[in-house]
Amino acid sequence: MADARTPFRVVIVMNPRSGGGKTVRYGLVQRAEDMGAQVWTTSAEGDAASLARNAVEEGAQVLGVAGGDGTVSAVAAVAADTDRSLVVVPAGTRNHFARELGLDLRDPGRALDALVDGEPAQVDLGVLGSRVFVNNVSFGMYADALLEPGYREDKPRAFTAVAPDYVKGKQWVEARVDTPWGTVEFPQVVLISNNPYHLATPRWLGRRFSLATGQLGAIALKRPAQAPPDLLRHLRGELRQHKRGAGPAGEGVVVWSAPGITLHGDARHLDAGIDGEAVRLPLPVVCGIRPGALRVLLPKNWPGIPPEPAVRH
Repeated sequence: MADARTPFRVVIVMNPRSGGGKTVRYGLVQRAEDMGAQVWTTSAEGDAASLARNAVEEGAQVLGVAGGDGTVSAVAAVAADTDRSLVVVPAGTRNHFARELGLDLRDPGRALDALVDGEPAQVDLGVLGSRVFVNNVSFGMYADALLEPGYREDKPRAFTAVAPDYVKGKQWVEARVDTPWGTVEFPQVVLISNNPYHLATPRWLGRRFSLATGQLGAIALKRPAQAPPDLLRHLRGELRQHKRGAGPAGEGVVVWSAPGITLHGDARHLDAGIDGEAVRLPLPVVCGIRPGALRVLLPKNWPGIPPEPAVRH
C-alpha cells in the first residue's frame, strides 16, 4: 500500500548485481518500499528497459533506477520517451551520472528523498541511433577491454590483454572522425560524452559541471608516427598541452563540442562502449544530443554540483 506521502505510483528498477550488491548492502529495497514505492529487480528474464516499459504500461507515474550507469541509461531512455520523471539512486560502482547530478554517493538511499520533496530538473541525453547514453560512447582500448571475457570480474586483466597493441601503435580505431579542424584518420581513442568534460584542472579532470549545455563533448587522440611507451600517459600529456591554450591543429589530441558527431569509414562495424556496456555498431556512427529530454527529481537536501573552477592561462 502506497505511503501517504507518495500518493502517485512509483516503480524503482533495481539491479541487485550493480556495485557489488549495493542495493542489499544499503537496504535500498526496504527503504524504497517504506516510502511507498514498488521495487522491481532485474534478472535474466527481465532487463531494466523492459521492466521500466512494463511499469509505465501498468500505471507508474514516476520511475526510479538503482544500479550502474548502464542500468540508469536504459531506464532513463524509457522515462524520457514516456514523459516520466526519473529518480536516480547511485547503486553502481562509479556512478558518474549520479555524481554529476550532485547526488550523495556515500549514502545512496538519500536519493530516495526525492520521492517526497523532489525538485525537478531537465537534463540532456546523448543519442546514438535508437540508443541513449547518459555518460559517453568510447572507441578504442576501453571498448576493446569491455569485449574481453570476464571483464566485469577482472578489469585489470582485460586491460592488460588489449593494451599492448595500442601501446605499440599496432591497434587503432578503424574509422575517421570529422572535427572543426579537419578529419582525424584512424585515431587511437575517441570519446564522445553527453555534455563536455572539464579538462582544465587536474583535480576536476573528467568531471561534467553541467548536463544541460545541449552539446556533446568529444576527445580524439591521434595516432602518433611513433608509438609512445605509455598510451595513457601520452593522453594525459596531450590534455595538459590542450588546457594551456595551445591550438588544436597539429596536436596529438583534438577536443571540441558539437550537437552532432559522426565516425565514418570502410569497416563494417566498430566495437564501442556505451555507458560501460560493450556493443558492436555499424558505420557510420552518428551521435547526437536531445537537449532537456530527461526530467530528473532531485532531493532538496543534496550535496549539489560544485562550481566549475576558473581557468587561469
